[in-house]
Amino acid sequence: MASDAPLPARYERARLTAHGGMGDIYVARDRVLKRDVAVKVLLERFAADHDLRERFKREGLAAARLSGHPHVVTIFDVGEWSGRPFIVMEYLNGGTLAGRLRGAPVSPPQAIEWLAETADALDAAHAEGIVHRDVKPANLLFDSRELLHVGDFGIARVLDDSSSLTLTGTVLGTTGYISPEQAQGQPATAASDVYSLAAVAYELLTGTRPFERKSSTAEAAAHAHEPPPRATARNPDLRSGVDEVFERALAKDPRQRQPSAGELVADLRSAIEAPEQQTRLLPLPPPTRFDRPPRPGRLVALALLAALLAAAGIAAGTILATGGSDNARTVVLHRTVTTRGRAVERRVTVTQTVEPPPAPASSPGGAATSGGAGTSGSTLALQGYGLMQNGQYSQALPVLRRAASALQGTYSQTSPDEAYNDYNLGYTLLQLGDCSEALQWMTRSEQLQGSRSEIDSAKAQANSCLSPTAASSGPGNGKGKAKGHAKGHANS
Repeated sequence: MASDAPLPARYERARLTAHGGMGDIYVARDRVLKRDVAVKVLLERFAADHDLRERFKREGLAAARLSGHPHVVTIFDVGEWSGRPFIVMEYLNGGTLAGRLRGAPVSPPQAIEWLAETADALDAAHAEGIVHRDVKPANLLFDSRELLHVGDFGIARVLDDSSSLTLTGTVLGTTGYISPEQAQGQPATAASDVYSLAAVAYELLTGTRPFERKSSTAEAAAHAHEPPPRATARNPDLRSGVDEVFERALAKDPRQRQPSAGELVADLRSAIEAPEQQTRLLPLPPPTRFDRPPRPGRLVALALLAALLAAAGIAAGTILATGGSDNARTVVLHRTVTTRGRAVERRVTVTQTVEPPPAPASSPGGAATSGGAGTSGSTLALQGYGLMQNGQYSQALPVLRRAASALQGTYSQTSPDEAYNDYNLGYTLLQLGDCSEALQWMTRSEQLQGSRSEIDSAKAQANSCLSPTAASSGPGNGKGKAKGHAKGHANS
């Protein structure tokens, strides 16, 4: 049966199924091999362009070098008919990954399976010196067995191709998944594919693209200039470690990303499958009086309790501060017990007695001895906290400042010392009457760990003691006196 498609008679009953960026896609019957095939034909308006014709042929040759890989679409033939080049490839009838995305997260195990198959294909291409340059859900196809294949190396480029058909400054790729360097017209590398795969992974795990915008221009600009949004903010069911994986994979600098697509998927798998080890600290009850400041360093006391539990090999869950003795805390522990091969989580409620950390040794002059130049930020934070517990705010101030400098940029949900020290530094400044700078440190602590009732209370006190002039001044320039707390007490 004759076909209207620009194909040799060998390919019959051809029907147009899709339009690509450079060509039309047909499904036809191969009369010789008795099988259905997919055929990509260069668009007629491009056929007279020599450079585009060459690029199209190179697409077929590049992809053919990967044929035989279990997760790459196999190329059967490359030819030309009636002045239009065509590429014959295996026909996959399982649809695309784009067709399976419905604006909702995919289950993490399923997402990891699809990502691992894609990464396997991309790493194989990179080993051959081939960059895909357009990794996106629409180019990830399923066969009848539900195996995923990477297709359409339509803008792929052989890295060692000295003729370089794609010039610097030409933007190639899909804006929803494009790497920052591609968005800025720079050459793509294997690291660009890692980035694009990370964008696909982000969408699978959250249901949205990382930089989704109403216009493609705005989305491309966001890829180039904006920090990646936290995946856990869009899907709270994800483990916190996933954010750190995406922070690296979606880095603007290609050198900071995982060195291979496989390592990206391995990092995601580890973050998703690892047992949750972090301790969640619930907000403490607010003070009985609004104008009464929170207990200094109380956040640190809870952090110390979590550290003690971790050192004892206990999987700590939620810690609840209760009334009663100042040194007693009721703790709900989560133990994971394995019985006959099954992991079962049990809740155990116990009461732990927590002693405040001892104050650092004092020098003969009465001032606390601070750590030396090599003292860690966490150690300095504890030293400053000990001085606060003794009411020695003036002595605590320089120690806490040094701790803040040493801990800067180290905060994570599993290592929260920076946020706790910022709170203690702000509280100390509040006691010393420097309400303006105190407010800044409280705000910084809140930005790191989120809203907490004790931070809200301290910020309210700082704001109440600031005059309009002081509120607009910089650190240390707008001092106001905290209500109800004399400096003499702070220096006692």
